[in-house]
Amino acid sequence: MTKVTGRRQAREWAVQLLFQTEFNPDNLDQALADFWNDEEKKPSERDTTYVNEVVHGVIEKRREVDRTISKYTQNWDVDRLGVLDRTILRVAVYEMLFRSDIPPVVSINEAVEIAKAYISKESGRFVNGVLDRIQKELDRPSRTNTPQ
Repeated sequence: MTKVTGRRQAREWAVQLLFQTEFNPDNLDQALADFWNDEEKKPSERDTTYVNEVVHGVIEKRREVDRTISKYTQNWDVDRLGVLDRTILRVAVYEMLFRSDIPPVVSINEAVEIAKAYISKESGRFVNGVLDRIQKELDRPSRTNTPQ
């Protein structure tokens, strides 16, 4: 696997942290502190801010994000999805619904690439299909950010 930098790395870190909270939901602030104390991570301030905002945002808006995902995963309850698929979808859907500074197409492309890298090509196709259907019903441009 190639070295990933910038926003892609930040998204992967957000996925990793949210994946961890699936199994250990207690004390998010401590989990974040422990995560950032890892000597191998050298995030920019921008990436640290992004990750912290996304992790807190996904947790805060989980019900709405999960309702959106459920609406587009035909015959699949969000809880029945694989934990990593669900986590990747949550990050992308959160960005699409609540981060107007990120064009939806970017969220989709990044989620697909992360799914393919960490799970499989089939997972990438699944994630793409779900997110594409969500994006088509959003009330915002798909390729540009919108003023906040």
